[in-house]
Amino acid sequence: MKNHSHFAHSRRQFVSGAVAAASLIGTTQLNATPQATAPAQQDTGWIDAHVHVWHPDTTRYPISTRFKTTDMQPASFTPEELFANCKPAGVKRIVLIQMSFYEFDHRYMLEAMRAHPGVFSGVALIDYRRPDLVTRMEKLAGQGMRGFRLHSQGDADQWVTDPGMAKLWAAAAEMDLAVCPLINPTDIQHVDALCAVHPDTTVVVDHFARIGVSGTIEPQFLDELCQLARFPNTHLKTSAFYALGKKSPPYKDLIPMIKRVYDSFGPERLMWASDCPYQVQDQHDYASSIALVRDHLNFLSEGDKQWMLCGTADKVFF
Repeated sequence: MKNHSHFAHSRRQFVSGAVAAASLIGTTQLNATPQATAPAQQDTGWIDAHVHVWHPDTTRYPISTRFKTTDMQPASFTPEELFANCKPAGVKRIVLIQMSFYEFDHRYMLEAMRAHPGVFSGVALIDYRRPDLVTRMEKLAGQGMRGFRLHSQGDADQWVTDPGMAKLWAAAAEMDLAVCPLINPTDIQHVDALCAVHPDTTVVVDHFARIGVSGTIEPQFLDELCQLARFPNTHLKTSAFYALGKKSPPYKDLIPMIKRVYDSFGPERLMWASDCPYQVQDQHDYASSIALVRDHLNFLSEGDKQWMLCGTADKVFF
């Protein structure tokens, strides 16, 4: 979820201004879903559906000219540093998200995936305007990528009419790959329009569409987010708790928002993720992130927890 100087907003101020908070409990539910049975699992280890990794050696792994080494905070977050945080929490598999520092150069992430077979899946970055888009998607899929991330940089209103974007969504559906939009709350409407045009495409919206980054859980945006649930191939990451609402462990102020999306999407279309390494900085820690779902959501059955902490990410990314 980390953004830097070339993006329109900083990590902690994606939305300018704040809308008056309203009670989220009791809000009209879009698709109330009964508690789900646990997905069939051979391994009970959890899956973290959103992690970034990078290496401090920028000579061996050069970063984009749009970034400086000082943008790499922390300076290093390797798989080994990740494992030190996630393994004690029972997380055994991880979905790696290509870090913006490297833009379209996926060498480091692919090396990590090859070094730890069966542990990592990957979501790539891709230039949807490149003429060989489909060929590039096929190559990345052959290397283990299961999705393609979209960054909203104030241009999401142009996505619906962009021919390259149409080609990306259509090819993703054909290849059974996910489209993963990183958007601001004001962009939800544009993803909604794309889902309407491409209902067969698997979609995974990152980080509650950043609702709550302003410090307020904006009811109108939450309504729009829950409307996406009417598209059965659309999923949502319940993630980046450190950046939302009060931004303070144990993050219980986010429970009403999680309940609302649970009632709309059902547990089979929600997946937990940490957004490491940002979840393990300052006063935040890995254990508090997973504990919110595992221990503090009293409305979840054990089967629901299996879906949110493992089954949904397994279905989409592994």
